[in-house]
Amino acid sequence: MSPAFISGFALGFSLILAIGAQNAFVLRQGVRREHVFWVCLTCAVSDAILIAVGVAGFGALATAVPQFEPVMRYGGAAFLIWYGAINFYSAWKGGAALDLANGQQTSLIATLATVLAFTWLNPHVYLDTVVLVGSVSAQYDSRFWFGAGAVTASFVFFFSLGYGARLLAPVFVRPMAWQVLDMVIGATMWTIAVKLLVM
Repeated sequence: MSPAFISGFALGFSLILAIGAQNAFVLRQGVRREHVFWVCLTCAVSDAILIAVGVAGFGALATAVPQFEPVMRYGGAAFLIWYGAINFYSAWKGGAALDLANGQQTSLIATLATVLAFTWLNPHVYLDTVVLVGSVSAQYDSRFWFGAGAVTASFVFFFSLGYGARLLAPVFVRPMAWQVLDMVIGATMWTIAVKLLVM
């Protein structure tokens, strides 16, 4: 196996390992067993597109278009504040529990719109995938294999997170567990939003 592929896989995996807004949403969908395949696929394909752009040498986009970074930063922060507030409200309201037999699902279109917003309105994803992965890939003779490794890491991570979350399903038959998860997700969203606003 190509050393560039292994290095790309290691870097890509380390960049998406930390819990963030996107990962928290994938975890939630996995626990709820709602549109898991499409959510994981959307996240992984989005990463693949951004990594390809970075490896292809377009990491200078933020420099070429100075307005790009602040628009993405403030737009992303606003979205995270809004979504965090929804989670805090759900935690305060309580009463939610995972019904393994049935249960009302969010539509696929609404779910994909949310995950796309988490992905494409997050300026950190551009720094991580386009700028960082793109610049590191320039150190390798085989940039293609480095990028392929990073893309593979995204697919492995998101599908493992989405489907692995099902192991937590027995815990979330209790309403208190949902309240805790909603509070953790809300706090994660607001923490990232604050970081975006003060960076």
